[in-house]
Parts: sequence; C-alpha cells; structure tokens
Amino acid sequence: MRSILFILVLFPVLMFSQAKNCVYDFEEKTDSTFVKVMPEKLIYERVFGNAKDFIQFTLINNNGVPTLFFQLLQKNNGFITASCLDKKSRIVFQLANGKIVTLLSATDEVCSTLTFNDVAKENIRILDGYFLFSKDNYEELKKSPITLMRVQFSSETKDFVIKKEIKSEVLKQTYTPENYFINYLHCVE
Repeated sequence: MRSILFILVLFPVLMFSQAKNCVYDFEEKTDSTFVKVMPEKLIYERVFGNAKDFIQFTLINNNGVPTLFFQLLQKNNGFITASCLDKKSRIVFQLANGKIVTLLSATDEVCSTLTFNDVAKENIRILDGYFLFSKDNYEELKKSPITLMRVQFSSETKDFVIKKEIKSEVLKQTYTPENYFINYLHCVE
C-alpha cells in the first residue's frame, strides 16, 4: 500500500518535472505537419576587444525528425572571414563521459552573410545551418554533459570549449550550455 501511495504521489511530480522546461517558440500540428521549435539558447560566447562571437542552438522537431539549428554570430569592427557549411560539415561533441557524438549536416552549401551596423560601426556575420541526430548518438546526449564542440566547416575546423554556465556579457542572461541536450532534447522527441 505504501509503495502504491508513493507512486501516485511521485509520478505526477516526475511528469511535471520533465515537461517544465518544454516551452516552444512555435508549435503546429495538422493532418500533414507536425513542427515544434524550442527557443534559441546561447551555447558559446567570446568577447575579446572589439570581437564578439556567439553560437546559439535551437532544437526543432520537424515531422518527427529531431533537428539542431546552429547559428554562428560574429561581430567585429574589423574584417570577419566568411565561414561556410556544406553536406560534409559536422558538429562533433565530446561528452563528459568520454563518448564522442557526431551530428551530420542537413544543409546544402551556405556561407555566412555580412551586414554592417551603422550605429555600432561594426561588421556582423551570421551563419545558419541544420544538423541531424543519428539514433546511435541521440540517447548519449540526454545522459552526459557536453565538454567540447568541434565544428567542421567547409574549409576549416574550429573547437569550442563548452562551459557549465555562461553569464552573458552581451545578453545579460545566464545559460547552462553543457547541459543543453540533457535539459531540452526530450522536448523534441
């Protein structure tokens, strides 16, 4: 009897705790489409002098296919080299448990766009891409924090150390990027 009472009390708490961080920017379900889009989260921030680099992730469920939307935003008073993604691009995560997880590009060739902000007198480059999870690596991302991210662009590879917590200088918010998939991947299943 005691175990049944425990289950009746604990089960709703567990169900609520799983759903509490599943807030969507966009959600649509019709006879032919099913789309859920999570809000973007800051994963990486580097501010050094006039240079500012940001990486943001957005999780998407597009008709049952979990997808990662990747955005690289760079700001600088000087010249910013273009970055490109293509079908051969990858995002490789090293997890705290030592495992390696690779996401495959779903993006045809695309390069960062360049704009100029007249007010701040700075160049801005934005690169957007979509990456797919495989069934093999999907479960690992829900279990272990991310420690390192390697982005294989079309012509170069860059490594990014993923922090436990970012107190964004620019956005004035706090983020927990190393637990991004642990916190949100269940929302797009």
